[in-house]
Amino acid sequence: MSTATSRRLINLISLAGLGISIWFTIYCFQLGVFKNTSALQGLVEQAKFFGPLLFIVLQIVQVVIPIIPGGISLAAGVLIFGPVEGFVYNYIGIVLGSIIAFLLGRRFGKPLVHHLISDKIYNKYIGWLDNQNRFTKLFAIAIFLPVAPDDVLCLLAGLTKMSLKTFSLIIILGKPATILAYSYVLVYGGTLLSHFI
Repeated sequence: MSTATSRRLINLISLAGLGISIWFTIYCFQLGVFKNTSALQGLVEQAKFFGPLLFIVLQIVQVVIPIIPGGISLAAGVLIFGPVEGFVYNYIGIVLGSIIAFLLGRRFGKPLVHHLISDKIYNKYIGWLDNQNRFTKLFAIAIFLPVAPDDVLCLLAGLTKMSLKTFSLIIILGKPATILAYSYVLVYGGTLLSHFI
């Protein structure tokens, strides 16, 4: 499969994911989820074990291939499972997905990265790889603060000499702050917005 074809396919999947996310958000508004989270929790209560497992798998996949916007899936985790369990499931899925993205970048190198990342984004961040020590510092800052596309940087980190141990440590320590920020801003922003709709 050519790079152009694979990018088109990924773009179509991402567009479909965005469409489903928009539909799901509208559906949640109609159910009154942002006013009463037990309405949404009731939707997944029947799938006791498989609900959390399915959600974690979804988070892992969306880190590697952006099926749905990451912010939406983070907020969904908190809304569906509650603040504590939602955070835990988000964290597990994103950490595992980030490590998988790093290992894929390392194993398959630039050809895979070019399939998954547009030239514009690749060219924007490839300069970070020129200096290993500088990249590690910038990577750690970007993971801790939501200032850059983490998923892209995880793939690019696989192209560097960064050890899996260093990468994992940065992800494990840096991700909680970003996950909390995205999750709760989106959830409470949605709750606030629902009062005006």
